[in-house]
Amino acid sequence: MTSTHGLLDLTFDVPARAGVTNTRMTVHEQRPPLKVVRAFTQDDGAALVHLHNVSGGVLAGDELVVDVRLEAGACVQLTTTGATRLYRRRADGIAHMRMHATVAAGGLLEYLPDAIIPFRNANVRQSTHIELAEDAGVLWWDMVAPGREAMGERFDYDMLELEMRIDACGLPIAMEHVRLCPDLQALDAPVRMGGYGHYATFYACRVGADIVALEAALLDCAQRAMQAGEVLWGASALSAHGVAVRGLARTSRALQAGLNEFWATAKTVLYRRAAIMPRKIY
Repeated sequence: MTSTHGLLDLTFDVPARAGVTNTRMTVHEQRPPLKVVRAFTQDDGAALVHLHNVSGGVLAGDELVVDVRLEAGACVQLTTTGATRLYRRRADGIAHMRMHATVAAGGLLEYLPDAIIPFRNANVRQSTHIELAEDAGVLWWDMVAPGREAMGERFDYDMLELEMRIDACGLPIAMEHVRLCPDLQALDAPVRMGGYGHYATFYACRVGADIVALEAALLDCAQRAMQAGEVLWGASALSAHGVAVRGLARTSRALQAGLNEFWATAKTVLYRRAAIMPRKIY
């Protein structure tokens, strides 16, 4: 079995020149299968960057690392070019996906990927660590499908482990560790996913922001987005500086519609700016 050690090392900043407000990207290193092509400037000056995996998916034994640094005032939107496919393992191989992001004062990172789709016998660990400085923010979502349902693969993967940590000014405000093993845990059971197959998590944070207003707005979104038997949403404030939203749905389309609404609402409340949907390239 051949493993791959992919790496993306990116820095974003706003040039210190009069009249320049657009965020620019510097690529320090990119190692296949991970790749970026360029940063597109959005209408608000943010940099839109597409994260490519040129191998088409995550293979057993892969080590894929993304390291992102936002300097003061930088605004960045990261997205993928399609779903993240977690291929079946061979032998005892485990794939690792790691992302570390630091956001300096006044910066904003938006991470808006397509869904994660674990194939039969996939065995994957994903870990994310975000560090926020004063007045820095992050809008972040993850979606996970039950598998390739059209191929008869529903909860057929071996293991999917998801870790998330968000620090604000050096102190943790969110810590999450989910380990899904369908062979050991009936994920369709009422005490787990209750018959729903797709789930999502959304974090909206800005250090120093009015979280009471944000929580109220996202709770209102959750109430409006819920459809009995089709999609469930809930929102709650973190210990400080942010709100977490979680959803369960029978289809990915229902989750995506809700995530778009939560993201747009959070950006309006936290930044008084409209959410700009990322353009996709293939």
